[in-house]
Amino acid sequence: MKWIDIPPVWLLLALVLTWWIAALQPMAWAVGGPVTELLGGLLVGGGIVLILLAAAELRKQRTTIIPHMEADRLVTSGIFKRSRNPIYLGDTLVLAGLALRWDAPIALVLVPLFIFTITQRFIVPEENRLRVKFRAEFARYCQKTRRWV
Repeated sequence: MKWIDIPPVWLLLALVLTWWIAALQPMAWAVGGPVTELLGGLLVGGGIVLILLAAAELRKQRTTIIPHMEADRLVTSGIFKRSRNPIYLGDTLVLAGLALRWDAPIALVLVPLFIFTITQRFIVPEENRLRVKFRAEFARYCQKTRRWV
């Protein structure tokens, strides 16, 4: 069952809820228009770019992208210089962007819930494993690079 407890499953669940909210919400709550569509598209695109940059850097460094596995090395290069969790940040941008693109601004309330869930279920345990394995190197990285942005 651990294989199903991965961030893409949580993102998919949040996206299904967002789509459901968009389908059921009263039209009075809709704010659609070209501005929200553009902003939503930019967020989705930016999120996908972050995810791809992070995945490419992890592959280049030959370490795992799977959250429950132990990292072979501490990746602090590329996009990881800007955020310790660019994939999760990308997931969050995709969620927020699709809420806007689907004209479901009320679904934006799911964004902080998604951030909280990802932080507690994945980021904190990952950081604990990295802290134990890479000690001083990870501590320096945490001082220089923020968890999200």
